[in-house]
Amino acid sequence: MNTQITRVFGLIVVLFALLILWTTRWTVIDAKSLRNNSLNDRTLVQELRIKRGQILADDGTVLARSVRQAGDTWARTYPTGPKFAQVIGYSLPRTGQAAGLELSRGEELRGVQTGLSSVFGPLTSNRVGDDVETSLDPKAQQVAIQGLAGRAGSVVALNPKTGSVYVMVANPGYDNNHPDAPGTTQFNRSTQANYPPGSTFKIVTATAAIDSGKYTPNSVVNGDSPKLISGVPLANDGNKSWGDIDLTTALTYSVNTVWAQVAESVGRATMTKYMKRFGFYSSPPLDYPPDEIRASDVHSLVTGRPLPPASPNEDIGRIGIGQGGLQVTPLQMALVAAAVANHGVLMVPHFMTKAVNQDGQTVETVHPTVWHTVMQPSTAAEITQMMKRVVEEGTGTPAQLGNVSVAGKTGTASVGPTGSNLTQPWFIGFAPVNDPKVVVAVTIERTQGGFGGTVAAPIAKNVIQTLLAEGK
Repeated sequence: MNTQITRVFGLIVVLFALLILWTTRWTVIDAKSLRNNSLNDRTLVQELRIKRGQILADDGTVLARSVRQAGDTWARTYPTGPKFAQVIGYSLPRTGQAAGLELSRGEELRGVQTGLSSVFGPLTSNRVGDDVETSLDPKAQQVAIQGLAGRAGSVVALNPKTGSVYVMVANPGYDNNHPDAPGTTQFNRSTQANYPPGSTFKIVTATAAIDSGKYTPNSVVNGDSPKLISGVPLANDGNKSWGDIDLTTALTYSVNTVWAQVAESVGRATMTKYMKRFGFYSSPPLDYPPDEIRASDVHSLVTGRPLPPASPNEDIGRIGIGQGGLQVTPLQMALVAAAVANHGVLMVPHFMTKAVNQDGQTVETVHPTVWHTVMQPSTAAEITQMMKRVVEEGTGTPAQLGNVSVAGKTGTASVGPTGSNLTQPWFIGFAPVNDPKVVVAVTIERTQGGFGGTVAAPIAKNVIQTLLAEGK
């Protein structure tokens, strides 16, 4: 009898332990994924009765708020509409749909309880969420929108020291008050696009070359045109031959044959190591839904599929100048410039700065966090001076800001059939050079013969000027 009692007792203990384990899993460990599951009907019903917190720009502009509906329920409205739609996203609890910050910061906005308190349910049926304050800047956002002037493309601006994102514009876009309206797109070109970066990628190649100790800014390489790269001739713009020039001059005037040779000399392994440090081959840890962000990497020119890092099928020489199947997002190229601007340290990018409850108390603060140490500070200083020369006397002179020094790099990717003269202009840069506060990446998806210096750089200049004038 005692043996049977002991067995029954043991079984009860095991079952009780399993109950605790699974309860803990669903209410604590996996609570977030369960709450965010669009198939969770209980969550949807509860959500209709929650007054979600506001989403605010850095100047207090309301970007999202809740409005009362019939039956003690709430719905979302977006006062700025298309202006911030790609970032803010939308929340449609009746259909279980959400996107952007409305999805990624859903817990804060719903005031979701965690831990044991969630086991026993909310203390009140009229829960009010926390307000989410962001670093988004309405004035600079508008300047970026005007700069794109209805053309497909993207503008991203951020603080290189903290990772705070000031501007994210992706055109075309949509109105998050009517997210499914015909003729609009929720595709965020800033975080999801597959773009060739053109010569802006030469910053990555220069970093790998100099930080690895193989080259210096004064190293001399022959810049004649054409040159055989991976057995195929590569030409400079206008097929100009530069003779023997140093790397600073080669970056200032964006000499393709020099940087392709440098990339080949540095090699796939080292190039890949620095690409990973800059964030390539992984999605940036932005506080944004994972399925709305893609990694920047290399795709096969034959199959169009991603190649594994350092694949022997890579044409590393052409990758070194932003060609060869390299595909990037504008956010990634902003992060490249940010790493240089922040003395070689790449910070985690983020929109939210803090969450504030309805009593005005800060309940969560986003602190600057290091993502990668990309290069030595001395390398960053040398790359900065090289980029400064680009704007002072090279291809990036349209980005000059008078008394404020700007460092930058232009890019012009050929995107159409041979002879079409279709290009995708780029500019990445930061200012002021001596104390960088603002980083910008700009690209226009398609132009007829446009260059990074003449098309993208002026937009970047205006965005930088606006942010610095506001004390950023």
